[in-house]
Amino acid sequence: MTATPKRLLVAVNPSASFGRHRDVGAVTTRRLLDEGHEVVMLQEPNFELLRRETEHAFARGVDGLVVVGGDGMVSLAVNIVAGTEVPFGIVAAGTGNDLARGLGLPHDDPAAGLEALVAAIGREPRVIDAGVVRREASAPVWFAGIVSAGFDALVNERANRMVRPRGPSRYTVALVRELVTFRPRRYAITIDGVRREQAAMLVSVANNRSLGGGMTLVPHADLTDGLLDVLIVHPISRARLVAVFPKVFKGEHAGHPRVEFLQARRVSLEAEDVVAYADGERVGSLPIHVEVVPGALRVFA
Repeated sequence: MTATPKRLLVAVNPSASFGRHRDVGAVTTRRLLDEGHEVVMLQEPNFELLRRETEHAFARGVDGLVVVGGDGMVSLAVNIVAGTEVPFGIVAAGTGNDLARGLGLPHDDPAAGLEALVAAIGREPRVIDAGVVRREASAPVWFAGIVSAGFDALVNERANRMVRPRGPSRYTVALVRELVTFRPRRYAITIDGVRREQAAMLVSVANNRSLGGGMTLVPHADLTDGLLDVLIVHPISRARLVAVFPKVFKGEHAGHPRVEFLQARRVSLEAEDVVAYADGERVGSLPIHVEVVPGALRVFA
């Protein structure tokens, strides 16, 4: 039994990894109860209801929020705990699990992830940065990973509509299908007050290194440096884009002549017919304004 019992919420995505890990929530709850914690498990039939019920339970006062699932569940947690002193934990049981990867947590073994969580709850939480996305007439959206606003966002949107194949290979299939019709977009990008206009294939604003189940967009991204990393892929042919993307999975695209990296605290993106995603969740159409908030998150990691 732990020496310092905590009041914990466990929010479970019942369709995590297409239902392959549907028992992980109950196993996590039982284990945390066995460790002496006071635990409430929340599992609802749809994501929006789960988000609402988790917000209500959180508002009544807890010592930590644990999410069971993938990066969609991480997004749920981040948008509840950001800017508070309450830490959150992850039992990675989803398709991508990219924040777990970035934190060095088990990302393909829920049982190992649960053991890592149990150990981390007994230690001081790790403090990391978060980003916040603002759109006119919309509520702010927090993220821990990456904001996509180009080819990568279209791939994300297509992958979210697909039911097969299951697992990260969905993103690869979606990528190939999007290539058939994709054209570069014209952007206005303002980085820490400096505006530039250009065409680009892909524009991402990153706090973490990867998305889509290990697609390493920004291999040097640091969750604790107080900065955002901006990735711009300048216009290239479809054939060259196909050649570049295998390098992205390995993080080997940094030296490509059509790839540009910048760092910033504030980034604004404007473009027509472009939708932004944050941590794999749809934010809405551009323009958006993105800002880093250093130390906004505490994590059991």
